[in-house]
Amino acid sequence: MNPTGTAAGRSEQATGPQRLAGRWLGAGLVAVAVAVVAGVMIGPVRLGPGPVIRELVQLRSGLSDTESTIVWQFRLPRVVLGLMVGAVLATGGGAYQATFRNPLADPYLLGVAGGAGFGATLVLVSDGAWSSPAMVPLGAFAGAIVAMALTYLLGRAANYGGATVSLVLAGVAVSAFFTAMQTYLQQRNQDDIRRVYSWILGRLSTSGWHDVALLAPYAVVSLAVLLAYRRRLDVLAVGDEEALSLGADPRRIRLVVVLAATLGTAAAVAVSGLIVFVGIIVPHLVRMMVGASARIVLPLSLLFGAAFLALTDLVARTILAPAELPIGVVTAFLGAPFFVLVLRSSHQRDR
Repeated sequence: MNPTGTAAGRSEQATGPQRLAGRWLGAGLVAVAVAVVAGVMIGPVRLGPGPVIRELVQLRSGLSDTESTIVWQFRLPRVVLGLMVGAVLATGGGAYQATFRNPLADPYLLGVAGGAGFGATLVLVSDGAWSSPAMVPLGAFAGAIVAMALTYLLGRAANYGGATVSLVLAGVAVSAFFTAMQTYLQQRNQDDIRRVYSWILGRLSTSGWHDVALLAPYAVVSLAVLLAYRRRLDVLAVGDEEALSLGADPRRIRLVVVLAATLGTAAAVAVSGLIVFVGIIVPHLVRMMVGASARIVLPLSLLFGAAFLALTDLVARTILAPAELPIGVVTAFLGAPFFVLVLRSSHQRDR
């Protein structure tokens, strides 16, 4: 046997997944770039791709002052907000799935989005200092943490039909409870019902960079922590005992990851409303492309989730133009059949 040849073979095998991941990383960056250009270019006032690209890179674009204002004050803030919300929801979904080793773990199905919605609604209908826009993400985070804890406790206590089914059923129950509480608040505060209702359906409409600035610090912290812990999530995949033998603390890893994912989800819900199924669609498609390693899945979920939601928002605001379809309706339309397929495959694995 030739030791040198064997080592070279192992090296070639080792670089295979890295090359594959690198190619998909490049594809993700291209998808984000396409989403940005398309989102800025398409609208009631059509702009050419060349001038838009030159405007975005601060070259002489030939756009008029009015067109330049449309780019920087109306369309680009909305596109950036869509990128951030999509990145947070998709990465959070992938992190939940890796943490609980459950392919159906998703901010919406775990009740996290419902709890965040209740917390944000409570702030929106409050009076005084509590009703300020800066308090909405904090209220959403508090509601999301309570919902996540209830879902986890109920899922462990039920143990019905396997861990996957138990967690999903618990999440549905918790989400229904918080939705009922949210509806009660709406009925008690009729003056705010239009604002709350439009927020529930999900929207990325923005009057400038305010919502982007509001979400940015929460998104940066959440994504930074999740990406920093992605290798440790791979350690959890071998089981808690094995993880302990490798020097990892499974409880601490789960706590940090769940808190980070919940923080990002709550902030995204606070500024965009309830946009469903992003955390299931994107991570599952990424795993189909590159495998189940969180080290690769989370960064790619970030990129493809960002592009997915920005392009979905483009569909939502153009398909019925001049009217605008709530983006939550579009993601639900895409995600419902996808969820059925995932549920079926998960049920077969649990049997």
